[in-house]
Amino acid sequence: MPRRPWHCYRHFGTPPYTRKEYIRSIPPVQIPKFDLGNPKGNFEYTLKLIALENGQISSNALEAARQIANKYLEKRAGTQNFHLRIVTYPHHIIRENKMMAMAGADRLQDGMRLSFGTPIGRAARIHRFSEIILVRVNKQHLEHAKEALQRASSKLSLSTRIFIEKTINTTA
Repeated sequence: MPRRPWHCYRHFGTPPYTRKEYIRSIPPVQIPKFDLGNPKGNFEYTLKLIALENGQISSNALEAARQIANKYLEKRAGTQNFHLRIVTYPHHIIRENKMMAMAGADRLQDGMRLSFGTPIGRAARIHRFSEIILVRVNKQHLEHAKEALQRASSKLSLSTRIFIEKTINTTA
């Protein structure tokens, strides 16, 4: 089985590293938009992509999930017929202690001594049963929204489930 680059960062056991005033080079958030489609629309159904376990999702994976869900919904339902929101935000900054792998590397580096690491990316800390992505649609586009969330789920490292809620209209 091929090793994924973020495989060792999936689970967390340490406090989050979020204090930006102590970090010299902060990696940027790679998600340009968190709300897509028609955020002011009045929709009948809300679909939620829920995490079934604790873990971390890299900002690259969140961006890939956002792109694939948005592209599918724009193609099938149209831009004005859905509202997609990325609920989680990648606050946690991932660090890596880079090691050299060449001849004579043992003389050039300290190994695990003072191995705090340099920032290499961001991740969102997800707790069990928390929302990751939210999609609002009407009944005729419900199946397209399910498929879009299923495709977005394939980009994430955690096991997820899709929950569907009927929205109660209070503006009557």
